[in-house]
Amino acid sequence: MGKSATSIIKGAILLIVVNILSSFFYTRWDFTEDERYTLSGPSINAVSGFKSPVIIDILLEGNLTPEFLRLKTETRSILEEFAEVNPNLKFNFVNPLEGEGQIDGVITDLQSLGLTPTRVTTEDNTSVSQDIVFPWAMVNYRNATVKVPLLKNKLGATAEDRINNSVQHLEYAFADAFTKIALKEKKRIAVIKGNGELEDIFIADFLSTIRDYYNLGAITLDSVAPDPQKTLDDLKQYDLALIAKPTEAFSDEEKYILDQFIVNGGKSVWLIDQVAMELDSLFNEKGTAMALPRDLNLNDFFFNYGVRINPVLVNDLYFTQIVLASGEGNNSQYEPVPWYYNPMVFSQNDHPITTNLEALRFQFSNAMDTLANSNTKTILYSSSPLSKIEGTPKQIRLDILNTPPDKDLYTNGNKALAVLIEGKFKSAFTDRVKPIKLEGTLEQGNENKMLVIADGDVIKNQLQNGRPLELGYDKWTNNFYGNKEFLVNAFNYLLEDTGLINIRNKKVAIPFLNTQKIAEEKMKWQLINIGVPILLTLIFGFVFNYWRKRKYAS
Repeated sequence: MGKSATSIIKGAILLIVVNILSSFFYTRWDFTEDERYTLSGPSINAVSGFKSPVIIDILLEGNLTPEFLRLKTETRSILEEFAEVNPNLKFNFVNPLEGEGQIDGVITDLQSLGLTPTRVTTEDNTSVSQDIVFPWAMVNYRNATVKVPLLKNKLGATAEDRINNSVQHLEYAFADAFTKIALKEKKRIAVIKGNGELEDIFIADFLSTIRDYYNLGAITLDSVAPDPQKTLDDLKQYDLALIAKPTEAFSDEEKYILDQFIVNGGKSVWLIDQVAMELDSLFNEKGTAMALPRDLNLNDFFFNYGVRINPVLVNDLYFTQIVLASGEGNNSQYEPVPWYYNPMVFSQNDHPITTNLEALRFQFSNAMDTLANSNTKTILYSSSPLSKIEGTPKQIRLDILNTPPDKDLYTNGNKALAVLIEGKFKSAFTDRVKPIKLEGTLEQGNENKMLVIADGDVIKNQLQNGRPLELGYDKWTNNFYGNKEFLVNAFNYLLEDTGLINIRNKKVAIPFLNTQKIAEEKMKWQLINIGVPILLTLIFGFVFNYWRKRKYAS
């Protein structure tokens, strides 16, 4: 037996041994630059605790475009990683519209479950077609089900950018679902009422979102007058207080209750409008309304913690649009127009709350100052450099749209709009006469956190047919903004649920083919793919025949 035959036999034996060993021992190596297939610690923790099967149905099957095929592939890959951590996780891909005679009815049923479809337009040289895709997954564990959105919309993104952004979001989306479905003990959030705050229907989408993480309850400050001690004791049962766009002034007694809740360790989120102004008030015959300062009796309260909300309006050249109607009856046309009092804001820092978030939409926002004290202030969002502030009272007119803004006046920008305050909070009533007597009061607390936002509408969802829409979605322009993700991140951060935030901050870069270059070089590569194999075959045949003639001629 020759040496070459011996080498072949040895190689075959080695290959067989490796295959046998691989059936007993499994490992994978992630050589991607962004560690796309390496789960982070919080993700591993989220999936590790399941002791019974977790069934995941992914509605990405059927005739998909290349972008959605990429999303499907990446979804499979990330779920394989989760399944390696916990074999109780099982998943399958299904086409919800396959074999259904009444497709319209199926689509309606899926939409009623909150599964919003996406219409995908496919173009080739001869035709244009449009398909419906449901980019969702359903995580089922015991008797609970959590919906997982696989497609993450991004303002102004191309189809490829949108898929890239969605792939980057996949690990967080599934880890978030596993966390929600496995929660047993939830922290508690108090929704403060009694001072003209937003009605529940206008914060319904956000409340339904955080209900998966936390237990919710309402605390009405009207009860302070008859029984302040009971109100404080009830409030202390909660971990965080949400105050969403109050329109009526707080009494000193109410402020003291909230103050003692905070000093005793309660977290708080304040969404405050210091100016009374709504877009709807402009839709009158004159198209004008007066913006007036609103006194909530909170200036001394916030001053103590290190911020001041000014009764001014932010006018910003980085704006979001509103839609105005022109014409009458059936001839009406709806046109998106710039609205400088609705800033589009981006975060300028890499704080865990704001990293990788879409732009936020503010509406008639105020400007804040940060004040020197022992607390740490982090400006999470601010107006653009091309913005200015306008004092109130001020008449706001719709016809400002007919006059181009003077850019030379927009030189006083970068005004703080959302500020995170952290530190050992001191009571705002220190060295002051207390408005009421309470038990268990403190003058100085331990480490705490508070978020102050100079716009009450950041949390407000729109309505359609009397039903709340998703927070951050504008039904008039069909744009999505990052308001909900920002607030969810903020609540997670304040309540020290930071693991999921760290997953969201993970960056994944998905390379896509250059479609323009493909079209330009299509013919060249077709010739190469067809011609090169034929040429190599001819060369091989010529060499082989020449070699045989030489060999047998001798």
